[in-house]
Amino acid sequence: MDYDTMVKEASPKSTVLSNCIKAFFVGGTICAIGQVIHNIVAGLGVSQEHVGTVTAMILVFIAMALTAFGLYSKLGKFAGAGSIVPITGFANAVAAPAIEHKKEGIITGVGAKMFTVAGPVIVYGTIASIVVGLIYYFMR
Repeated sequence: MDYDTMVKEASPKSTVLSNCIKAFFVGGTICAIGQVIHNIVAGLGVSQEHVGTVTAMILVFIAMALTAFGLYSKLGKFAGAGSIVPITGFANAVAAPAIEHKKEGIITGVGAKMFTVAGPVIVYGTIASIVVGLIYYFMR
């Protein structure tokens, strides 16, 4: 038996198509839930400029609650990128390290670990927004 045959037999079967389908449907479901929340919030009379903010806050709260109960990690294992891409994935990325390290204390555990993932996103997001804002300002 040659080496290539041994590698093909020992390698796990590719599940790219299955993973893409799961990610598509889970990510789409999260977005559809967000749209339903958006419609409900708008129907309650919240001003159009605040509907998006309230919707995002509700989605973040739901994601953090699911993270606290250990359900979002199960969803992530099943859906992969489908659960990471929406705002709920960022909420999970902030909450999970904080919850995991709460026994180390409020400051050194929750406070420090919460920004392990969020810190670089906030820093580079802020820098990118400044650069884009300056480009927009000088291109007018």
